[in-house]
Amino acid sequence: MTHLVSDSLTIVRRNLVKIKRVPDLLVFTTLQPIMFVLLFGFVFGALTAGNASGYREFLMAGIFAQTVVFGGTFTGFGMAEDMQKGVIDRFRTLPMHPGAVLFGRTLSDVVNNVISLVVMALTGLLIGWRIREGIVGAVIAFVLLLLFAYAISWIMAWVGLKVRSPEIVGNASFMVIFPVTFIANTFVPSENLPGALKTLAGWNPVSTLTHSARDNFGNLGALAETGVTADAARETAEYTWALQHAELYTFGWVLLILAIFVPLSIRTYQRTMIK
Repeated sequence: MTHLVSDSLTIVRRNLVKIKRVPDLLVFTTLQPIMFVLLFGFVFGALTAGNASGYREFLMAGIFAQTVVFGGTFTGFGMAEDMQKGVIDRFRTLPMHPGAVLFGRTLSDVVNNVISLVVMALTGLLIGWRIREGIVGAVIAFVLLLLFAYAISWIMAWVGLKVRSPEIVGNASFMVIFPVTFIANTFVPSENLPGALKTLAGWNPVSTLTHSARDNFGNLGALAETGVTADAARETAEYTWALQHAELYTFGWVLLILAIFVPLSIRTYQRTMIK
C-alpha cells in the first residue's frame, strides 16, 4: 500500500507537470466550461417561456454534471496516448506498483475537474447563478460531482487501455456520453420529455447527480421560473425512486462503477505489461 500511494503520487505529479509544460491543455480546460455556461445559459435561456435568469440558475447543475462526465474522457485519452507513444513500455522497466499508473492518472484528472468546476462556478455567479442552501450544501454537491467524475474516469481508463488510440477514445466516448448527458434533466426538466425518454431520464444516474446538485445548491425552485408549474416540478422529483433518493442512488452508481472498473482496469493494464 505504501508503494502504491508513493508511486501514484509520482504519476500525479508527472501528469500535472505535463499540464504546466503544455499550457494549451489548461487553456482548453478553462475555456470550454466558460463557453458551455454562456452558450447554454443565454441561447437555451432565450427559448424558455419564463424568466431566462431562472433557467440559467436551473441549468448550472446540469452543466456541472455534463462537464465532469465529459472530463472523464481526459483519462481515456491520456492512457491511449501513453500507450501509443510507448510511455507505458517505459513504465514496464520501472519498479512500480501495477496500479500506480491508473490511480495516478485518475487522481490527476480530478484536479482537471476541480479547475473546470471552479471556472464554471465563477462564470455562473457572473450570469446570475446563486448558491441558496449555504456552504455545506454546496460542498456536498461538489463532492458528489467529483466522486461521480472519478468513477467515470475509471471507465475511460479501461477504454483507453483497450483501444490504444486517442482518436478512437474521443469518438467512442462521445457516442455514449453525449446521449447519456442529454437524455436527462440536465437542460430540461425530465417531466417535459416524451414517454420512454422520461422513464429513462428518471433512472439515469446523470439525472440523479444533477437533481442532487440542484437540491444542495438550493436551485430546485428555479424550475417554476422556467415555465414549469410547481406541481410538475414536484412530480419530476418524485417520478422515480431514483430521483426521490438522488444522493443515495448516485453514490450507489459510484460504488458500482468503481467495484467493476478498478479491478478490471488494473487487470487489463497488467496483461498489457506482460505482452
